[in-house]
Amino acid sequence: MGVKDVSIKNEYRSLIDDVVKDFYIPLLKEAILYQRAVGFFSSSALLLISKGIEGLIRNGGKIQIIASPKLTVSDIEEIKKGYEVRQIIENALIRELEEPDNQIELERLSFIARLVADGILDIKIAFLTEKNEIAMYHEKMGLITDANGDTVAFSGSMNESENAFKRNYESFDAFCSWTTDSERVFQKQMAFKAIWEDYEPGVEILEFPVAVKKKLYEYNPDLRKGNRMLFNDNTEEKFSAELKNSIYLPADFKIREYQRNAIENWDKMNFCGIYDMATGTGKTLTALASIEYLFRKNNNRLAVVIVCPYQHLVEQWVEDIVRFGIRPIIGYSASLQKKWKKNLEQAVRSFNLGVSDIFCFITTNASFVTKKVQEQIVQLNKDALFIVDEAHNIGAINYRRFLPNGFKFRLALSATIDRHNDDEGTVALSSFFGEKCIEYSLKDAIENQMLTRYFYYPVLTYLDEDELEEYLALTHQLATTITKRSGRAALSEYAKQLLIKRSRVVAGTRGKLPALKKQITPFKNDKHLLIYCGAANIKETDAEDISFGTKQIDLVTDLLGNELDMRVGRFTSQESAQERSQIRTAFAEGEMLQALVAIKCLDEGVNIPSIKTAFILASSTNPKEYIQRRGRVLRKFPGKDFAVIYDFITLPFPVDSLGFQNQEVINSTKGLVKREIVRMLDFAEIAENPSETYDLVYDLKHGFGVTEEDFKKEGTGNDII
Repeated sequence: MGVKDVSIKNEYRSLIDDVVKDFYIPLLKEAILYQRAVGFFSSSALLLISKGIEGLIRNGGKIQIIASPKLTVSDIEEIKKGYEVRQIIENALIRELEEPDNQIELERLSFIARLVADGILDIKIAFLTEKNEIAMYHEKMGLITDANGDTVAFSGSMNESENAFKRNYESFDAFCSWTTDSERVFQKQMAFKAIWEDYEPGVEILEFPVAVKKKLYEYNPDLRKGNRMLFNDNTEEKFSAELKNSIYLPADFKIREYQRNAIENWDKMNFCGIYDMATGTGKTLTALASIEYLFRKNNNRLAVVIVCPYQHLVEQWVEDIVRFGIRPIIGYSASLQKKWKKNLEQAVRSFNLGVSDIFCFITTNASFVTKKVQEQIVQLNKDALFIVDEAHNIGAINYRRFLPNGFKFRLALSATIDRHNDDEGTVALSSFFGEKCIEYSLKDAIENQMLTRYFYYPVLTYLDEDELEEYLALTHQLATTITKRSGRAALSEYAKQLLIKRSRVVAGTRGKLPALKKQITPFKNDKHLLIYCGAANIKETDAEDISFGTKQIDLVTDLLGNELDMRVGRFTSQESAQERSQIRTAFAEGEMLQALVAIKCLDEGVNIPSIKTAFILASSTNPKEYIQRRGRVLRKFPGKDFAVIYDFITLPFPVDSLGFQNQEVINSTKGLVKREIVRMLDFAEIAENPSETYDLVYDLKHGFGVTEEDFKKEGTGNDII
């Protein structure tokens, strides 16, 4: 469910439509974010739509209100005389919090106080000032956004007040982000963001004053006593009642044969195993169907703990979890569910006492290993299921020691379960989770039309003289640090740091920028383009340290936006979840954004299925990374018959210059050539045009003297050098 499922009119009029019942309540029940810019704000309006707000709260949502203060003539006169504007506004806001006339009004103020205290409702005060003159901010617009990133925008004459809803003749127009009004919705979102973050020209923003909050808290008995938690009057029984839900398969979900086979194999393995499935083949849905199957098999009783490496992956999971009838506890540092630690504690206690038979807790790797979470997790055992997404990450030594041995049921999900250069971590994962229940490759997914077919074009680039010199120096240092255990390479932390530094030299070679310009110029009028950068800096030719260079993503953005005059956006960890959702929407539509310049997004599970043409500058040699990147580019999207991948290959020097190179240099760079060849062959094998790559690989092998024996040295240390 989402706001798309609500019947929405183009226009609403207060004396004709019941805007609370027909618009606010159904939309807010599906929402996770309600943003409202009004002339004057009244708490009564929030209470009129409290059913909708309660739904938003259950969804872990937030409310953001921008409003103007109600200033008297004397307030304005004092401002003209030069008195402190902020103090006058604060006094005006306190003045508006009059003593309630009856119990109903008191309960209303108490409810608002709770929302503010728990951070669910955030209010900012907007006003316009110039030369000791003050004017009211009087824009009236709103945005209601659900977990899918779909947004309904509305604007018109209506204030956020009971009179506006019930008595005045007011109206507003509504626009939906999934229709032809998408650009208008995006403009409203950007306008609200500019005001909220206080960079809209001419508008000043005042945080909701502490003194006003304290005055508001006086109307709530719990807050008056200093207890800041939301809904402290909820009993454990009431919370447990919320947990007494069932798990079911959504009506629009049809399980595929390979998914059913995976679940059946998991059953045969006593519900411990690994789903080794390519990105884009439905790992999440297969896991949720597995939860439903085990829940029924286990007499309709199951505690589920799901761990994901990143916050945005948690949110993507939640979108699907709720479709299966589960109301998850969402636990990580920035979770909108502010009481998640308390809720987890209550859920574990209720489950162990038999008060509830089902609960689901989803968290990040980082939050999972915290003391608070671990104290609760260890209390679960035989009826508990532990699921890890992108499970190769939890095989790291700082995570795997927290794997809960008390859990009877276990499931690992990964497109590439083996950990690169970490045999111990790989063995630990297999030992804990068990055997693979399914191996579903990219090739399988393409053949079964789960992913789109693709064309692959390697683009050769070369290290400059100083880059080659630095690469050789780091390679020499590596050779002196690698030790062997039982014939396998053992990497110290120092060696790992050297590998990272050397990989950045390769990723950040200067030759990739002109090569990109040449390859992307024919696409400058196209859309749905992704340029995938590394975290490396591009070092100036006279710089001694690459850390003093310019970030590759900055240079690429400048190239596309300024030199090629393309409509380009950035997609990095700096953008919030809401901004990412807006960017994905604009990129999918293709009108305002032609291209995304990104870092890490293809490694971290971000779904941008509209990508049609990808230029991959960050040429990883880690199979886990490049398999994931490819799978995300190949996701299905309307009108996308195939994808195109340009892979920027880094070589030490051109083949035709080998005759001028020292043999020691050739030997020291052969490992780089071999690693690039491995990836090229892997990409080409299931591409629509493999012969072009095979011809190129033949020339490189012959030129650099790379033999089949060189490809048999995996794990010995020679493959790293």
